[in-house]
Amino acid sequence: MTVKDATVPTPPALLIAAHGTRLPAGQDAARALTALVASKLPDVVVKDAFIELTDPPLDATVAELAASGPLVVVPLMLGAGGHLRDDIPEAIDAAPVGARIALADHLGPDPRLRAAVRERIGEVLGDWAPDQTAVVFLGRGCSVPDANADHTRLGRMLWEEGGYAYVTDAFIQVASPTLAEGLSLAYSTGARKIVVAPHYLFPGLLENWAHDQSARWAAEHPDAEVRVAPIIGAGDALADVVIDRYRAAAAHLDEGEGSPVYLSGLDLRARRVLVAGAGRVATRRISRLLEVDADVTVVAPEASGRVTAWAAAGALTWERRTVEPADVDGAWYVLAATDSAQANAAVAAAAESAGTFCVRADDATGG
Repeated sequence: MTVKDATVPTPPALLIAAHGTRLPAGQDAARALTALVASKLPDVVVKDAFIELTDPPLDATVAELAASGPLVVVPLMLGAGGHLRDDIPEAIDAAPVGARIALADHLGPDPRLRAAVRERIGEVLGDWAPDQTAVVFLGRGCSVPDANADHTRLGRMLWEEGGYAYVTDAFIQVASPTLAEGLSLAYSTGARKIVVAPHYLFPGLLENWAHDQSARWAAEHPDAEVRVAPIIGAGDALADVVIDRYRAAAAHLDEGEGSPVYLSGLDLRARRVLVAGAGRVATRRISRLLEVDADVTVVAPEASGRVTAWAAAGALTWERRTVEPADVDGAWYVLAATDSAQANAAVAAAAESAGTFCVRADDATGG
């Protein structure tokens, strides 16, 4: 009989947070990815949940898994749009108080996914030479400008890495240029061999729209040929990126585990709290600070939609600039949650010098 060592901790569960679709093919692909990830992490509880359109719902699944132990949520998102900034953090915020949940980074510009896009383009190139082919790199499009800008940046990287004659970005909805405009822009450079590369993970309406709109444009330009590349799909590249995001977040979740601390509660009502940064991590924690009626001052050049709304409603003060160590002066509690480890360290050092409690979002042992 084999006896399992009781001292070996159970790894955090992994919840893959996907967008959701009504199309069975997209649902099947998402679940195939979950099964593939689970096969690569045999000791981890791996589940999926969806923000909309598909069951199970994200908020209920977060609450269910968090009730059983630590949890890592991996956003199945290529860009940092509204779902990543608002919907997923809100689902995490709704979990029971005391739940240990880490939100992993989104999939972003991982080189393995860029390589997968180039492979998909290669599948439809056929006898076309890359340096004689233009590519329209097609994103989802959203109302968050820097998420759209990230897509444009990825298109530039695709151009330089793929050696194509020309690459332009386009969006299937919300943002400009549209797919038709992107095709026309490629055409205006003299390109007559054009590949549309949809930057999507799974089959769905967006992929269908890409094919339909490409066909309509091609019918109006008979001297050009347009080929639509496959989407990324639920293969090893995507599964491995999800696993890496999980492991990085799980390691962060465990930072400080077992270190000697003295537990206490802070009454922050009407007390000045400094929050350096206004991204998704800061937003999640600001929500809790507002719940206890803290006097919150946020210092950050840019802010999430929720922070912007709170500032407009007068629930907090937002100073739209880079944080300085002097901002710690007069604060009772400090949260250092910028994207810069150097800035977080400087804020934490200032708080240490002032004798002010400080938490660093990027380094649990550095606050």
